[in-house]
Amino acid sequence: MVTRRSSILGPDGMPVEVAVLGEEVAVPTIAGVRRTVEDRQATGLTPERLAQILRQAETGHGRAYLTLALEMEERYLHYASQVQTRRLAIEGIDPVISVPEGVPAKIADAVNEMILDDSAFRSACGDITSGISQGYGVVEPIWEYERKHLRPVAYKWRDPRFFVFDRLTLSTLRLATDADPFEGEELPRHKFITHMPRTRVGIPLRAGMARPAAWAFLIQSFALKDWAAFSEIYGIPFRLGRYGANATDADKRALLRAVRMIANDGAAIAPTGMEVEFIKVEGSHGAAVFGELIDYVDSQVSKLVLGQTMTSDNGSSMAQAAIHNEVRLDILRADGRQLAATMNRDLIEPFVAFNFGPQEVYPAIEFPVPDPEDVEVLTKAIAAMVPLGLRVGQRQIRDKLGLAEPEADEDLLVAPTPPSPAPAPAAPA
Repeated sequence: MVTRRSSILGPDGMPVEVAVLGEEVAVPTIAGVRRTVEDRQATGLTPERLAQILRQAETGHGRAYLTLALEMEERYLHYASQVQTRRLAIEGIDPVISVPEGVPAKIADAVNEMILDDSAFRSACGDITSGISQGYGVVEPIWEYERKHLRPVAYKWRDPRFFVFDRLTLSTLRLATDADPFEGEELPRHKFITHMPRTRVGIPLRAGMARPAAWAFLIQSFALKDWAAFSEIYGIPFRLGRYGANATDADKRALLRAVRMIANDGAAIAPTGMEVEFIKVEGSHGAAVFGELIDYVDSQVSKLVLGQTMTSDNGSSMAQAAIHNEVRLDILRADGRQLAATMNRDLIEPFVAFNFGPQEVYPAIEFPVPDPEDVEVLTKAIAAMVPLGLRVGQRQIRDKLGLAEPEADEDLLVAPTPPSPAPAPAAPA
């Protein structure tokens, strides 16, 4: 039987199976390699087990590592907040479409309609940035004919554990199957959007933020556990029960119950002649030991994820945050460029090729990050230069300050009217 070749071509000029584009391929299952429950790694994690998990990821066996990365965002609150801050910063950038010379207007209009008018696309951009933590993120678009074009009508986030890497380079993503959970099978062409942020050089399973942050997670887990035990010991006074030389076994048991009840109930009774003594122990230095250790680890995580600590942790002034925010902007710009490259490769170019045929040049999506404006410096400069003859447009200044054009009947802020000069005194007669 001869398979009918599709008339739809991809950006590379090769035919595409349209039926596959409309199906869900990487669906979760109750059991097997694409199950979504039962995996646990963080509970009872030890240094030896963590080292083993990271070594397995280096060789391409990343399921345990990916499970730990997901659990870390549930258990390590500071790490979760920093990763969320970075991801939301990317998601908050408004995308724009640049149209190179030579692109027909109908192609540009179709791309603008698909991207700028689709809230699902914005959600997909947010979902796929999970690769910052795990090393790679995958979204599966579901393609259907709608409004005269073959376009994604839904974007499905896919668990990174549903995929494996080729055994040679450990860089080409493949779909994990029950028939071959280690080698997997080749992904259908133009079916997945795969984002592999270039946070560092190396294979994707070693590039995610979760790998270096895993050691911080382990340290803070032990520190919190020890701090809780320390607080339990030093937070409640040590109770010492004393009984007389003639006390019976029943008296001793009664005294022991009384001492134990004081900790739980705050009240107890004891036979006459028995004594309960509260021994006070100073434990205020616990915060200095465990608290400072956790603060140090958290600050390193902030540097890892955001590139700085001034805008994420306590103890920073506004001036310090403004200076150090430049580092974070560099990271945000790099994240925007990498996300744009992924979307252009896996979404924009296939969409154009499917509907208009392969092109020499394609429209491109961009995630531009504007430079922050120092309003005080800007206004002082304008106030000094305008009297010297500098011509400045009001619209440009309003855009920089984020001010809208006033309505026709709106009250306006105006400069105060200078007081009228006092009349000169009359000349003496």
